[in-house]
Amino acid sequence: MYVAVLYETIEDFLQRRAPLRAEHLALVEQWHREGRLIWAGAFEPADGALLIFRVNEASEVEDFIRNDPYVRHGLIPAYRVRKWNVVVGGEDASP
Repeated sequence: MYVAVLYETIEDFLQRRAPLRAEHLALVEQWHREGRLIWAGAFEPADGALLIFRVNEASEVEDFIRNDPYVRHGLIPAYRVRKWNVVVGGEDASP
């Protein structure tokens, strides 16, 4: 299944993320290598981000979120987790 996560960031996110960025990117890269995180990136302006996961259970995504240093240190005060039914593109898409 695909799961979309929408992060909301704090106002001074760009300044406050610097000491946590390497740890965050390591987590993102690990999940990407494992094939569980397909796409991830910040919006412009940097008031949020979108992450697209391919997982067996939505609970796996909650594990990622709990371990994300941006979330743990309050840079992401709110987020939404949504199951995403892919219609076009992706290997699981139906005609």
